[in-house]
Amino acid sequence: MAEPTSIPALAIEGRHKRWLHRFAFFTAIATLFLICSGGMVTSKGVGLAVPDWPTTFGYNMFLFPISKWVGGIFFEHVHRLVASTVGFLTIILAIWLWRAEDRRWLRNLGFAALALVILQGLLGGLRVTLLKDEIGIFHACLAQMFFGLLVVITLATSRLWQQISSADVPVVPARTLVRTAIFTTAVIYVQLALGATMRHEHRDLAILDFPMAYGQIIPSVTTAKLAQINAWRNARALSEVTPFHIWLQMAHRLLALVVAAGVIACLFQTRAAELRGTPLARLSDTWFLLLACQITLGAWVIWSNKAADIATAHVAIGATMLALGVTISTISLRLSQSSAAGPIRRSYPVTENLHAS
Repeated sequence: MAEPTSIPALAIEGRHKRWLHRFAFFTAIATLFLICSGGMVTSKGVGLAVPDWPTTFGYNMFLFPISKWVGGIFFEHVHRLVASTVGFLTIILAIWLWRAEDRRWLRNLGFAALALVILQGLLGGLRVTLLKDEIGIFHACLAQMFFGLLVVITLATSRLWQQISSADVPVVPARTLVRTAIFTTAVIYVQLALGATMRHEHRDLAILDFPMAYGQIIPSVTTAKLAQINAWRNARALSEVTPFHIWLQMAHRLLALVVAAGVIACLFQTRAAELRGTPLARLSDTWFLLLACQITLGAWVIWSNKAADIATAHVAIGATMLALGVTISTISLRLSQSSAAGPIRRSYPVTENLHAS
């Protein structure tokens, strides 16, 4: 007698799962917007346009008059409001996962996301009250980590994850693909950390030509050469640089080559016959296209002396590349685990959408 009622119950449960996935996806998109907002604040150098926290010029943050949202205050205040919204969404997501999910590890990820967003809010406030750029760098790095965690949660609640977890899974991806994807994603995270460090220095770019560096492939930083560089910069009302600043930017450039090599390697590896029917092929194509866009934006940032809108677009694409790296790495690992449990060959539609309902 229970059989007829089980079908509607399963349908309702499936609907709830779809809405949970959509909400996780929305929270991840809101976080990407938050990262872009933070990048704009840093690129414009208006992080201290609002000198108090958690209030805004003595007002309750949510009651600050719109008429006073002018200049740098607008960007900083909007960043705070978006951050509060993301925090509220994360609270709902953590509770929803705790109530609706039977996978313990996924519920734990929800609580981890909640802990990270609370820590992120505290760091943002301390950056204002303590006036420490180091806190701002850690704040930016933690934001990318939080975003990556939301990407995993979004993926784990998707229909694609259920298909991967089913018994009829495709062949195991090559171990080199799994390792390459994870390594490249880790390098992208380090690259984002280097970029955050350069942005939070609140100075002009240490190197203003590209693809060369002061006319050389590897710039000289001897005392005499550095004095010549700073004299040239002073004549153009630019901030002086140290060898650390120059090598930091060179490390960012060299690491970009490592990222490019990893993305291209994944692109070729997903062209293997057994993987062409999986989402990995389409995702690696997108990863490569974003790489080309990111390199173009990186050069444009240098040529424009870190124009705020270009630098923010560079941050946005970098975060999106991290999200794709996390997605490709997670799917590769999941395919390997599922195939090890019972490898039966099967093809996925290439057009499979992570947020399909």
